[in-house]
Amino acid sequence: MNKGLAIGNNKVNLLPFSGWMVVFVLVPIALVVYYAFTDVDGFTLENLKWVGTYGKTLWLSVVLAFYATAICLLLAYPIAYSMSRASARVQRNATLIIMLPMWMNFLVRTYAWMTLLEDTGLINSALRAIFGMDFPGLRLINNHGAIVLGMVYNYLPYMILPIYTSMTKIGTSLIEAARDLGANGAQVLGRVILPLSVPGIISGITMVFIPSISTFIISKILGGGKDYLIGDLIEDYFLGNSGVVNYNIGAALSLTIMVMILAATFIMNHFDKDASTSGGGVI
Repeated sequence: MNKGLAIGNNKVNLLPFSGWMVVFVLVPIALVVYYAFTDVDGFTLENLKWVGTYGKTLWLSVVLAFYATAICLLLAYPIAYSMSRASARVQRNATLIIMLPMWMNFLVRTYAWMTLLEDTGLINSALRAIFGMDFPGLRLINNHGAIVLGMVYNYLPYMILPIYTSMTKIGTSLIEAARDLGANGAQVLGRVILPLSVPGIISGITMVFIPSISTFIISKILGGGKDYLIGDLIEDYFLGNSGVVNYNIGAALSLTIMVMILAATFIMNHFDKDASTSGGGVI
């Protein structure tokens, strides 16, 4: 029997979608769970003990991801608001400009920042041209700040676009009505615009925090590999970059990140009580 979903007078076949979900979502998750709870001798919980061993690394990943998400929110909100209040032509052009860097390879974008921030990069070279060749230069790379900067640059569009989408749903008549009732600019922002844009904010926070906490290439390129993040450890255990290949420990760390992401998504959706009707929340 062909199972489908009725939409209007049409019936959509769910089998292709279901097959895609099974092959590319459920099977990989099942493999991660299998390797996380097994070793050469069979079932074991020893792999999960390694999660506690890397507690500092996990905490550093969470902290840097939090900083990156907070900065993205502070930058994205005024940008999204300005876009939503602009003309249709300006909105299209602004959206194109925001999306344009994402058309380039992720590694290329990150390496571009390295050429800007390194000791002999463009920024320090410009400063030496201004203050003289004896100027020691600024320490802009191989630190936590550079890692956060890389996260913000690469993931900022994922914060801007959901907030912008939510704000475009806010009718101009609501803002005009609030002003007619005596609300000033701060009150309109705090009591009208901000509450109605919460679904986009929550969606943006989730879309930035999730890739930030599991990133690995940014920390290697801009952090100099000095501070391992949880994504770096997972990559090393699966690819053997540090000389040790252990799918089981790598899967246990991956499973931990997966649980954290699911918990964060659940919490965000819990606070987004209007997600089902606003269209801007996280599903």
